[in-house]
Amino acid sequence: MRQLKRVLAVSFLGVMLFYAKPAVLTAEAQKAEQEKIVQAQVVLTVSEGKRLIARGVAQMPIVKKALKDGMVIVCKGTTTTYVAEELSGMKIAHGAYVLGKTYPEKSGKRMGDADRIDEVILVKGKVEKGLSLGDAVKMLKPGDVVIKGANALDYDKKLAAGIVGSSGGGTTGTILPYVGSRKAYLVVPVGLEKQVSGDIMDIVRKTREPVQGLNAVYPMYLMPGEIVTEIEALDVLTGVSTFQCAAGGIGGAEGAARLVCRGTRDKVEAAIKLVESIQGEPPFVE
Repeated sequence: MRQLKRVLAVSFLGVMLFYAKPAVLTAEAQKAEQEKIVQAQVVLTVSEGKRLIARGVAQMPIVKKALKDGMVIVCKGTTTTYVAEELSGMKIAHGAYVLGKTYPEKSGKRMGDADRIDEVILVKGKVEKGLSLGDAVKMLKPGDVVIKGANALDYDKKLAAGIVGSSGGGTTGTILPYVGSRKAYLVVPVGLEKQVSGDIMDIVRKTREPVQGLNAVYPMYLMPGEIVTEIEALDVLTGVSTFQCAAGGIGGAEGAARLVCRGTRDKVEAAIKLVESIQGEPPFVE
């Protein structure tokens, strides 16, 4: 008799759970309906992506706080050229703020001569003239921000790496010891066009192995910082959830990222409007 009661109780509980389940799903469906989730796709060329990323970096809470209370160091690079412009309000000639360059081997355009400028270093939001990168990193305090681009991206692992062409470690070797020891933030703005196939940690390891090189195979170093791609920039600026659905194109869209933005109608419309305001950004090299 006791066994029968137990079976009946379990059966009754199963029936209750069976009929309760649709109510939960209905509540979720009602919530989705109330939020009116929509989606839209946008396409960003490489230069447009760099501009979007720069605007996203400028609005990151840790960057805004460092601009208000501390120091922000913007290292040289193509993407960081745009970041330096957004943070300082200056117009920087393309090529004036770049160290290493990757060109097509046998075709393509080249940048003209541009007067080099020093790293843009902001102390409490103002550009600090005459302060070198080497001296600035020694002044880093907890909560300060160093912004450094990358050459390779493993988006799934949220890891990036940079090529080091200098035997002295270059910019990477200058900043990383101080970023870590001073507990500063490292922000890594990097476009989705720099995604690589394979495990980025394995790639970095192989570039640093003592294998004879038939030409210049530069070592790479991991950039252990907060990755900011077009996806994160759209989130910071509009609150949409974004994923990349395709890449590439022609006529200047080579390397472009095709993204799908999801969210409430007002957020997705804001994302479309933002992208439209950036589309038309000229190529880095014209």
